[in-house]
Amino acid sequence: MRVLMVASEVTPYSKTGGLADVTGALPRALARLGHEVDVVVPAYRGTPVDGPPTGSLRVPVGPEVHDAAVTEVVTSGVRVVLLHHPGFFDRPFLYGEAGGDYPDNAQRFAFLARGALEWASARGERYDVVHTHDWQTGLVPVLLRHAFESHRGLGQATTVHTIHNLAYQGIFDASWLPRVGLGWGMFRPDALEFWGKVSYLKGGLMFSRHITTVSKRYATEIQTPEFGCGFDGLLKTRAADVRGIVNGIDYDEWDPSRDAMLAEPFDVTTLDRKQKTKLRLLEEFGLTSKEAVGRPLVGLVSRMVDQKGFDLIEELSDALPKLEASFILLGTGDRRYEERWTSLAAAHPTRVGVRIGFDEGLAHRIEGGADLFLMPSRFEPCGLSQMYSSRYGTLPLVRAVGGLADTVDDMDPSTGRGTGFTFDAYTPDALLTSLRLALDTYKNKDLWRRMQVAGMERDFSWDASAREYVRLYGGATA
Repeated sequence: MRVLMVASEVTPYSKTGGLADVTGALPRALARLGHEVDVVVPAYRGTPVDGPPTGSLRVPVGPEVHDAAVTEVVTSGVRVVLLHHPGFFDRPFLYGEAGGDYPDNAQRFAFLARGALEWASARGERYDVVHTHDWQTGLVPVLLRHAFESHRGLGQATTVHTIHNLAYQGIFDASWLPRVGLGWGMFRPDALEFWGKVSYLKGGLMFSRHITTVSKRYATEIQTPEFGCGFDGLLKTRAADVRGIVNGIDYDEWDPSRDAMLAEPFDVTTLDRKQKTKLRLLEEFGLTSKEAVGRPLVGLVSRMVDQKGFDLIEELSDALPKLEASFILLGTGDRRYEERWTSLAAAHPTRVGVRIGFDEGLAHRIEGGADLFLMPSRFEPCGLSQMYSSRYGTLPLVRAVGGLADTVDDMDPSTGRGTGFTFDAYTPDALLTSLRLALDTYKNKDLWRRMQVAGMERDFSWDASAREYVRLYGGATA
């Protein structure tokens, strides 16, 4: 099949989060299955581009027509199409700065949507699927239905819109409608109107044939008031078209058997080598006492925000240092949590280590050297760190929501089966009870090893996820 994918970011060209990882890895996995994939994405400031643009486009957006340069790059069997428009994309950040969104985001991403379709239209080739991601590309299905419906290469394509995080909805004042080339007929509840404004995400949900999100559990959760962010009613009416497909992880980047960032690579048959990375981590965080070496090491790599459960952890800040464990954290986020963890490390320098910031090599070592990885999220559409942890023999402890519930099998005390530990209630007591169970389980070395092996042998590859997408697209898989 021939697939047109449109996204606001894609590795290695641009990234603010997991969206870029998905739009970078999924097309490569589809290409390995024999499908042709073109990915259209903005060329932001700092986007690595070798050589001059390879083409140009004229892109109508409302009453204005914009000139755009185009650079096409083919890597790993995927064509990445970079749209250049300095006025829209040559900025310090992708979506906003100084704590707010850019005020013309409605126009910027209307340009991306229209530009992607103009580029595909100019090629004159037939696409079987148009796959869009999050609110930034929500106008693509709208335009396909109302401006390109008779186009022989695009008009018959199956449309798929993927929600990576329903909390981000692309909400703008209704006055933007004519400015981005959409009539006031779109300002209605069965189109883009959303509580007196317009939502680009709603456009993607209303006008796509299929709606996907990044885990099976999250696909169910977003149809409830607790997780639906105001869209639960709409998603319920389209329940038959909503499907959850768990994200994969990049097995080339995250492979403990050949990860040069570890103290020593290891695999399921050489798990004892994992200890060397643990020892290096303890040194990096200054937890070098003999007692620290013998204690279980609990790792966190995270944005330090409420969504990731840091309000729960804060309530346990007096209890955690009293547990028979050491804790290390790498991350940035709300100043309140940064200061709390820094103070905790200063008060308990033999138990708690903190690094405010981000370091890719250190993140790999925490995934590979910790014994337990903590992810007590309030909500989590998919999550990647728990899958990295399992692949590296580090048992995840997570709240049973979204993709965390789909990818971590809770330890069954009666059988000893499982790949980690989960808890349900979003309370400090539930988290502490699960953590104590995990630390008790650590004492049973044989059971711990069985759980490590079970997690390392699970298939979290993008190839498995890509096959599910192909079936959704309407194609066969080998």
